[in-house]
Amino acid sequence: MTVRSRTVPAVLAATTLLLAAGCSSDGGDGRGSPSGGTVTATAQSPSESAPPAKGSVKVLRTVAEGLKSPWGLAPLPDGNLLVSSRDDATITRIDAKTGKKTVAGRISGVEPAGEGGLLGIALSPGFASDHMVYAYFTSASDNRVVRVRYDEKRAPGDQLGAPDTVFKGIPKGHIHNGGRIAFGSDGMLYVGTGESGDSGLAPDKKSLGGKILRITPEGEPAPGNPLGRSPVYSYGHRNVQGLAWDRQQRLFASEFGQDTWDELNAIKPGGDYGWPGTEGKGTDARFQNPLAQWHTDDASPSGIAYVDGVIWMVGLRGERLWRVPLRSTSASAPPQAFLDGEYGRLRTVAPAGQDRLWLLTSNTDGRGDPKKGDDRLLELRVR
Repeated sequence: MTVRSRTVPAVLAATTLLLAAGCSSDGGDGRGSPSGGTVTATAQSPSESAPPAKGSVKVLRTVAEGLKSPWGLAPLPDGNLLVSSRDDATITRIDAKTGKKTVAGRISGVEPAGEGGLLGIALSPGFASDHMVYAYFTSASDNRVVRVRYDEKRAPGDQLGAPDTVFKGIPKGHIHNGGRIAFGSDGMLYVGTGESGDSGLAPDKKSLGGKILRITPEGEPAPGNPLGRSPVYSYGHRNVQGLAWDRQQRLFASEFGQDTWDELNAIKPGGDYGWPGTEGKGTDARFQNPLAQWHTDDASPSGIAYVDGVIWMVGLRGERLWRVPLRSTSASAPPQAFLDGEYGRLRTVAPAGQDRLWLLTSNTDGRGDPKKGDDRLLELRVR
């Protein structure tokens, strides 16, 4: 299952919420109502105070415009950003102050089609010394993770080294390729995958599709994984495109539903998240229930970010930014919607320090309705 092209030294270093106003697969372009639903409360940890039930969002500025099919976002140590283009297979550096765009280079081996292409990117935990950027992409045969050396001192367009394949063999499809990658505080790489349109792969523990994987920076199954020498960390997922941790290093993930419910999940190592046996909250004790769910017209969630006790989740088909306040691994209040339809489809969100977020729109991905200036990188202030 795991493949390393060469060895490189390691860098290691329920409030259960039911909303009757729902989430979906990335395939739709409809929009639904902005809010509503019912809440079923359960016991919460007294040791953690919940953030305010209601918050606010202010768009501070448009940092950059004219991005083509942006997907992944990686803030650099100097405050600037790298953005991946799904269809162009390029990585672009954006100056966070001026918005100037510089194409760092193109990742070779990418075969864009449907929802596949160059997707998530993440900086190595040792980026300050190794300058490695990890990328998840769709090749001619599979989805895989590679790493490339980024050298800003080289000429624009030639700043990325040759890709080193870290992990391959993840099923690919026209839809449901997953694609979000992120390093945890444990130095391990977490990889969200999709079931590529074959729902039978999600519950199959031997398949890499429909999973959250946890691997070392070299692509080996991470020590302490729940299924022994398997890279599988959780399973029963339909299409994971958002990963984030809270201050206690608890992992959360967003997931596309099919026709009824999209999900925000608190991830339990070895947990079965039910697809295709269930969608959204169910009664089968074998499956982990989501902490929040939406009808498909209201979400189709991609990226998520954690800031001050709140998960922020962007919606593609839903065209809005959702605020989900937490207490431990439960939602402490109903989700609250912002930016409803103002910027179209929203793909990726990432912490920008203090009370700020970076946000990428996704209107040039073939399913949106591009306006002048699309796609955009925005800076938000959130509470």
